[in-house]
Amino acid sequence: MTVVSNTSPILNLALIERLHLVEAQFGEVVVPTAVWNELTAGFDGRDRIEAFRDRGGMRVVSSEPTDLRTEFERELDRGEAAAIAYAVDIDADRVLIDEREGRATATRHDVPVTGVVGILLHASARKEIDLETELDALRTAGFWISDALYERALEMDGSETTE
Repeated sequence: MTVVSNTSPILNLALIERLHLVEAQFGEVVVPTAVWNELTAGFDGRDRIEAFRDRGGMRVVSSEPTDLRTEFERELDRGEAAAIAYAVDIDADRVLIDEREGRATATRHDVPVTGVVGILLHASARKEIDLETELDALRTAGFWISDALYERALEMDGSETTE
């Protein structure tokens, strides 16, 4: 299975120390250089991201600008555009992306998408984590999750909120 990732899922899972969930679900993920540059641009969690790469959880690939990537960059940031264009070019099995516009673009190009909440839902279904705890950790780390998505994720998981 070839899975390409954008910045957000890797970065946010690194911030809550849950990068191992990506590896458990997908094996190695691929990130274009543009995404790697975003991941290592001074964010908290950089050491965890580099360790994740060094242990084989992530491979950085060079991706040359293409017409498709240039088209995507009109609407998306450079990392998102590079990740989706690379996923389309190599016919990837999935792209990990959180941003609404990026998810819509990938879907329009027939690339299945999973975001950080989907990764956590899968891990919770396997009893690897407590979903509510991890969603709260994401929010504390600065990841924006709408109340509707938060509640929907808990409903999908079968959890109950403590509020």
